[in-house]
Parts: sequence; structure tokens; C-alpha cells
Amino acid sequence: MGNDFEARIRNVTAVLGPTNTGKTHLAIERMLGHESGMIGLPLRLLAREVYDKIKARVGSEKVALITGEEKIKPERARYWVSTVEAMPREVDVDFLAIDEVQLAGDPERGHVFTDRLLHARGRSETLLLGSQTMREAISDLIPGANFISRPRLSKLMYAGEKKITRLPARSAIVAFSAQDVYAIAELIRRQRGGAAVVLGALSPRTRNAQVALYQSGDVEFLVATDAIGMGLNLDVDHVAFSALRKFDGYGYRNLTPGELGQIAGRAGRHMNDGTFGVTGGAEPLDAELVERLETHSFEAVRVLQWRNRSLDFGTLDRLHNSLREMPREARLVRCRTADDVAALEAVSSDREVRELCAGPAAVSMLWDVCQVPDYRKISGSSHAELVATLYKFLRRGEEKIPEDWFAKQVAFADRTDGDIDTLANRIAHIRTWTFVSNRPDWLKDPGHWQGRTREIEDSLSDALHERLTQRFVDRRTSALMKSMRDKDELNAEFAEDGSITVENHFVGRLKGFRFTLDSSADGIHEKATRAAATHVLARELGMRARRVAAAQNDAFKLTRNGRIVWRDDEIARLEAAEDPLAPSVHLLADEHLAESDKERVTARLQTWIKDLVADKLKPLMELSGAQDLQGLARGIAFRLKEGFGVLKRDSVADEINALDQPSRASLRKYGLRFGAFNIYFPALMKPAAAELSATLFALKHAGAHGLDLDSLPALPRPGLTSVAVDTAVPEIYYRAYGFHTCGPRAVRLDILERLADLIRPLLAWRQNPDSPALPPKGSTGDGGFKATEEMMSILGCSAEELGNVLKALGFRLERRPVPAAKSSLGAPAAGDSQPPVSGGEAVESLTAEVSEAGSQTVVSPAEPAQSALDIAATPTDEGGAAEEPSKPEEEAATAEATVEYEDVWRPRRHRRDDRRERGGRHHGRHGQRGGARTAPAAEAVAGAPAAESAEAKPESAAGGVRDQQSERSHRRDKHRREGGDRQHEGRERSGHPGQGQERQGQERQGQERQGQERQGQGRRADNRNEGDRRDNAGRGPKQGRERDRREDRRGRAPEVITAAPPKRGGMDPDSPFAALAALKASMDKRGEG
Repeated sequence: MGNDFEARIRNVTAVLGPTNTGKTHLAIERMLGHESGMIGLPLRLLAREVYDKIKARVGSEKVALITGEEKIKPERARYWVSTVEAMPREVDVDFLAIDEVQLAGDPERGHVFTDRLLHARGRSETLLLGSQTMREAISDLIPGANFISRPRLSKLMYAGEKKITRLPARSAIVAFSAQDVYAIAELIRRQRGGAAVVLGALSPRTRNAQVALYQSGDVEFLVATDAIGMGLNLDVDHVAFSALRKFDGYGYRNLTPGELGQIAGRAGRHMNDGTFGVTGGAEPLDAELVERLETHSFEAVRVLQWRNRSLDFGTLDRLHNSLREMPREARLVRCRTADDVAALEAVSSDREVRELCAGPAAVSMLWDVCQVPDYRKISGSSHAELVATLYKFLRRGEEKIPEDWFAKQVAFADRTDGDIDTLANRIAHIRTWTFVSNRPDWLKDPGHWQGRTREIEDSLSDALHERLTQRFVDRRTSALMKSMRDKDELNAEFAEDGSITVENHFVGRLKGFRFTLDSSADGIHEKATRAAATHVLARELGMRARRVAAAQNDAFKLTRNGRIVWRDDEIARLEAAEDPLAPSVHLLADEHLAESDKERVTARLQTWIKDLVADKLKPLMELSGAQDLQGLARGIAFRLKEGFGVLKRDSVADEINALDQPSRASLRKYGLRFGAFNIYFPALMKPAAAELSATLFALKHAGAHGLDLDSLPALPRPGLTSVAVDTAVPEIYYRAYGFHTCGPRAVRLDILERLADLIRPLLAWRQNPDSPALPPKGSTGDGGFKATEEMMSILGCSAEELGNVLKALGFRLERRPVPAAKSSLGAPAAGDSQPPVSGGEAVESLTAEVSEAGSQTVVSPAEPAQSALDIAATPTDEGGAAEEPSKPEEEAATAEATVEYEDVWRPRRHRRDDRRERGGRHHGRHGQRGGARTAPAAEAVAGAPAAESAEAKPESAAGGVRDQQSERSHRRDKHRREGGDRQHEGRERSGHPGQGQERQGQERQGQERQGQERQGQGRRADNRNEGDRRDNAGRGPKQGRERDRREDRRGRAPEVITAAPPKRGGMDPDSPFAALAALKASMDKRGEG
């Protein structure tokens, strides 16, 4: 006993002081000053840290690392680094140090520290490192020990309560359960970018990786249990307690001031001051406790945990008794039942184990097996079952653990899939087998299994570290924040599609001068991304502003909705101004662009849009700024500017008619055209100019007409002359683009004028009786026209669509029978199967055709003539003699089947109500009626003067027979000519189109007459000559006049016809009369032959 006491008090020095006093560093330096040495540390993690430091200084061949799960023992090791529990007793060294000796008062591990405090000694020097609270205990237990007090290198101050999201960077948040640690780390990841996690349940490799993550600056926060209070050297500036109570294995208790001081002392390492406080749900610290923590004034450790180290292995019962032995010295108290003692008591009740436990060696082996740590923490019985299984293997057979069984247990943990809890559980299992494999005589090949279990533990530790990082760390945010903190200039890349990567991390896209943050960014990631982008955007945007300011005009484009595009990116939008041709420019840029750069870019774009309008709308710009226009011409120029170069003619009809010729000439010199329907600039019909006009119109008037600038309707493609009208598009929008809406179709303005130029000569053409000629294609010669392929070609539409356009322009459609003589003349050309036609019949047929097509007075042949339908329907034999009809009904049916109709277009007429102008109820047969006027649009087309023809006075030929159908038709034609002439004269007198009203019922009566004519045409064709003879034979001139008056009452205009033979004169060789003469001469020769 005396020798033990003397050894205990020899060369012992206690270095006491608070945390951050350099005690561990002093011990390392003192140990390296001796030939050999050993240092015991409270944590495997801290042991590995010290081992690495010493290895770096003296070499790996001179340093050994001994822990419960890891043993690195070179043959010539001089320095030993170990956990307190694993310190080898048989090693004799010159220097020995024990760190954190105040843990001798810990209920769970205190007895181990007390044993090393009392019995572990170096030959030359022994250092006891710990808190000032151990001074009295050491003085009592080791009389004569030397004490060295070391002051703290930095100050520690209380910072009060703060929210977790408001904690400063480089903070450590302390919790006392794995669930609390995970919850806090998840919150910090969402709000602050991420945190490292340190738990006692983690493997040392995983804890090292997490600490390295924090130390490297990848994350700014560390969430840990009270394990960080045991000597971990971390760069922590602030320690925040999320709770002040912990579960110590038996129940919840408050942390002692000494424990709080030990943890809070991690803040302010080296010469940097530190702070501590509370967060989360922890109650604020009271003033007394704060003062004690700041001054490191804590109650002294009164008792140390103790357990008998001189165990009796004679029998199992004697071993139990020796473990229950009480201490005989002051300040020592027997420790509570530890895990190894609990396991021993549990397996001692196993009868088989008691039978195997015979002799001191067997009892000693059982105690060694009970030292296996309970890393799994499943339950006491489960751990005891494992201990019993291992002990039975070691006491039976080869007295080794079976390789197959051990391999199977190891294989259960050899998987890296699963979540954090699953991986942590596998690590706990493999750590147990790592401890077993490090026992030298428990396995046949311990070296192999040490390497195998170490490999599995490392892979699981790496996988767990990766899972923790994925869950609690936003790598991109952490990297950006670290780069911004460590670098003056970040490495940024701008791709062609606008994407920006900062330090190889995507942060967003830059389109033009607007930056769009990464859509996946939220919380702290958004802040970090925005901060990184701001760091690199200023320079890039400045360079872009300079490029835009120096760009040529062709570098910019204008979209239909008024957006200015540069390099395929929208950089500005146009906004309507007071002047419709001078819109303002609004730059699309955010706060990252400097104000001076904004002004420079805006000025350049304003100049470009001004040049663009002046170039594309040059005639309109020149007209709007003309100084030589006066009076009405200046007003029309203003209205053209407001209408973007287009005006409907009828909207300014009065002003146009009032213009004198000099004013018209002054407008025309700027390229203005006075069309039949619109006043416009032909130069603005080009696609680029038309699209710009539509864009400027949309900017100015889109809202007033229900248009949305962001979704404007589609405009006609360039090159199209007409398109179908979209009813949802306002008519004025089409007009701004240079199209005139004509019913269901929109026609380009210049094409509409070309159509008017085609129709005008067709309406004006009349047949000259003195020199008969073929009418122009499409002309009817009586003030009407037929649709031609050229009309449909220039409009690019079908006949039906052209008809709709003509109706919208004010023309009316008249369907009339095609003269049968045309079919008769065309028959021989179709084939030889048609019978020949006699010369007399051909002359009469051709004469009837010319009479129907021409607009002159009808000239009836002197002899009774057979109708064209009769000629076409009457079959002839081979000799040319016509067969007499067998039955009138069959002839009528044949004629009706062969009749054809053609569509004739005429200007729509508007009759004045001239009842007050008439002197009596009835007019004479040859009296004139009030003139009719066309609709405004059609009248503009037909406005050319019509050729006037002399009216032939009606004469009755002796014995002549009048054809009633021909008479009615020619009376209508004469009335149209007279009305058209009067209408033209009225226009010349007034200067603008007439506004006469159409007589009610006229169109309806015309339709009824056409229906009646179609129904009875076949019958009249067969019986016309015979019926006329009976009528004239039974009536005198008076009865004939009565019939004319009845027709007048139906709305038919009086007409004048003549029965005189047609005038003969020189023939045009291209006229049908020349062909008729040739045919007659040929048939005469054939008859003579």
C-alpha cells in the first residue's frame, strides 16, 4: 500500500484551467520532449486528431494509436495516443498525460478516469489536464502534486437569446438527442444553407468528415450533442444551447454549470473572443449563471466515481463480490452499475455459462467478454445475449469464434443503402465486430477481420456522411458562400443561352438586361444565389450596355408587339406617346444595371426607333412634316398621320371633293394616291412598312379596340393579296396593315384599286352600231360585267369569294339566260355529230345574240324570226331541212332543258322617290323616269363617263310582228342607259356621289320577274311567234298600249324599240358579223351546188 501511494504522488503535475487555455497543446509538447510518452484522451475522435498531429511531426513509425475499435502499433513505437479506457497498462513510458480529468466525476465513465488518475504514471513526469474544479480533489488524493493554472486565451461573453435563423455564422448549436439535432440541422439547411452534424452515435470517420466540412467553411453552422465539449478544437465563434436538460441514461436532469461551461468554452478558440447564448425553446440563462460561465467559477467536484481495479477471478461469485467492494479513501464513491457489470450479472444467471466458467482463467475471460461495448443500444438483455454467445464460442471447441458465424454477422452490415438511421444502425453493429476482431486471441485470423470490419465501417461511415450532407447541406449554396468569402473575384461563365454559372454552380439566366434567378432557389439558397449573381452581373451588364450603345441599326429588331430585340433577347419595349409616329422607349432592365448605363442604352434605342420609322414610313413622315400644305390639304395630312397612312375615301369624301387641283397635286407629290375606295401611300404597302404601321397602331390604340399587345392576332403573310377576315379582329387593325375589309374577305389596298381599274372599262364599254366589235372579256355592253379569271387571280380567291367582295363593294348580281345563239355557233367546233344549221337560221341567231349582248337599241329583223332557243332545239336532217315539231309540249321541255344562265354584276341602284315630280299617275310610253344612282363604292368604280347612244324613235313596220320578250329586255336596257347618263351628269354637277334612295320593292319585283321568266322561258321559246301573231291579230294599237301600261304598273321602265332592219356597213373582220357573212356565203354555194 505504501509503495502504491509513493508511486501515486511521484512527479505529478496538474495543469488546470478553463477551455481554450492550450492544455492539450502543452501536453503534446511536453511528451515530445521525452524519449517516450503516452496520452489518454476522452474521445476516439480527439485521439485521432492528436495522433495525426504527432505523426506529422515524428513520423508514423514512432506513433501508436490504441482505441477500443482501432489499433495502430508500429514495432518501434515511442509515443502512444489512446482513449482513456484503452490505455495499455503494461507499457512503461517516461511521460504520461491524462486529459479532461474532471470526467472522473461522470456517473458512467468516471470510474475509468479515477483509476487512471490514481494509478497511471510516467517514469519521469505525469500531467493531469482538466478544470479548476478538480483542484481540491487532486490535492486530497495526491498530496504534494504540483498545480499550474492557465488563463483563458480569449474572453467568453453571453449573447442572450436568438432565433436559429438569426444566429451568426460560425455558430455551434447544441442539442441532446439525435432527433433534435436532425430537426435543427434541417431548419438551418432551409434557412441558412446547411450545417454539419456531430453525434456520439456516429463513427469516428463520419464525425471527422462532418467536422472537416465545418472547418473548411463549406457550411457556417455545426449542430452537435455535448460531445463537442470534450476537447474538440473547432473554429466556433458562438455556442447556442437549444436545451438545458439531458437524459443521462436514467432520467432527465439539468446540466450542471460545469457542464455548461465546458460546452460554452468551445466558442472563441485561440485568441478570438467567443459568445454563448440560448436558442430554440431553451429558457434564457439567469444572471448568476451567466456570471459564473463568463468568469469560469464553478463548484468543485466533490466526489469521484470509483470501482475496484483489483478484481478476484477465483470464482464467478468472488468476482461479483470484488466489483461490489466499497472505496476506502475520501472523495471516492462506488460507481453505479456500468454496462459491463450489468452484462456480467445477466450472463451469470445462464446455467450453461456458469458451468463453463470454471477456474480463474474462465472467469477472467468472461469479464473480458463483458467489456465488449454496447454500441447497438438495443436493450440490456440483447447485449447480454451477445456476450453469452461470444463466451460460449470461446470456451468450446477450438475456443475461437467460428469464422462462418462471424462472417455472417459482418455481412449483415455490409450494405450502404438506406437512410441515415439505417446506416447509423449498421455502423453500430460493425463497430461491435470491429472491437471483437481487435481482440488478439478470439479469431483464427484477427488481422483479416480487423481489415474487413475496418473497410465496412469506413464505407458505411462515408455513406452516412454523404447522406447527412445531402440532407442537411445545400452544396451549391455552401460553395457559393465560401467562394464569396474567400475570393475577391468569382469565376463566372455566361453561356449563349443566357445561363450563368458561378464557381461551376448554376445561379440563373441573363436575358438582355434582366436577370432571372434559378427557379429552384429558395430560402438561403436564393439569398446566396442572388448575392453571387450580383457579384458577377455588374461587370457583364456594363459590357452589354457598351455594346448596345455602339451597335449598328441592323443589330436591333422590332417585334409585332412592340418589343426591341438585340441578339435574340428583348431589351426594351415601345410605349405609346402623343405623337403616334414617335413612341417612347422603356428599357427592360433590373436593379443590377447602373443608372448611367440605362440612360446610355435608352438614348441609343430612341435614336434607332426614330431612324426606323423615318426609313420604313418615309412618305408618311415627309407628309406629316410638310410645310407647303395649307387648308384642307394640311387637315388631310394630319388625318393620314393619325391613320398611319390610310384613310377610307368615304370618310373624307367632302374634304376630297372640296380640294382644288393644286392641293391635290401637292398631296400627290408625297406619293399619296386617291383611290376609288381608299386614300393611301402605295410605298407603305411593302411588308416591312405595313408591319411597322400595324405595330405603331397597336401601341396607340390596342386597348381601345380590345386588343392585347402580348397576344395580337395574326396578320396576313407577306405576299398575300387577300385573306379571309377574322371576325375577332377589328376592321381598323386590318386597315392599319394596308388591307380593306370587303365582307368576309380583306383585300390589300393596292390590289383593290387594281380590281377597280379592271372593272371600270368593262362597265363603260358600249357596242357601236356603225362598227360592230367583240366586247372586252367580261363586259356585257349594257353597264354590267362578268367575273373574269384575272380578277380572281389578282385577289387570289375563288369565284364565290370574289362575289362576296363585289357585293361588299356595292355591286349586285343578276342571273340571266345565256343567249342560245352562242351555243348554236359553238356547236360545230365541238364535233361533227351536230347537224348543220341553215344560213337563214344562223343569220337570225347571230343577230339575236348581238342584240342581247349590246347596249344599243335592238334592231329586229324585218321578217319573222325564229328564236335562238328554237334554233338550238330544232333537229335538222342530213340535208339541212328542219323537222317540224310533233308536239308543242316536247319542244318546250327540250328548250327548257338546254337553257343556261350567266352571272352579271351591275352597280347597285338607288332610286329617288320621284312621285312628287310626276305630273300624273301614269307616264306615256316613251316618257322618261327619274335617274337611278349606284351605291357609293360601286359608283366609284363606274364613275367613268358612259357612252351616250341616241335613242331611236319607235316605228311600227307594216305587217311586222313584235317579239314581246325582246321588247321587255331592250326597254330595261334603255332605261338603265338613260338613268346611268343622268347619274353621271349629276355627279359632275355635284362633285360627289349621289345619295338617292332605292325605290322600295324594286329588287323584289326584279327577282319575281326573273323567276317568272325562268319558269315560262321554255314555253315561250316554243310558242312565242304563234302567240304574238294571235295577240296582234286580235288587238289594235290601243290594246297594245294598254298592255304597256300594265307592265309599267309592275315597275317596268318604258322602252323604245324599232323594227327597222339593221344598218349595213363595213364589217370588222374580227366581229361576229364577218363570221356570219362567211357562213352565209358558204351555205349559198352549197345550195347552188
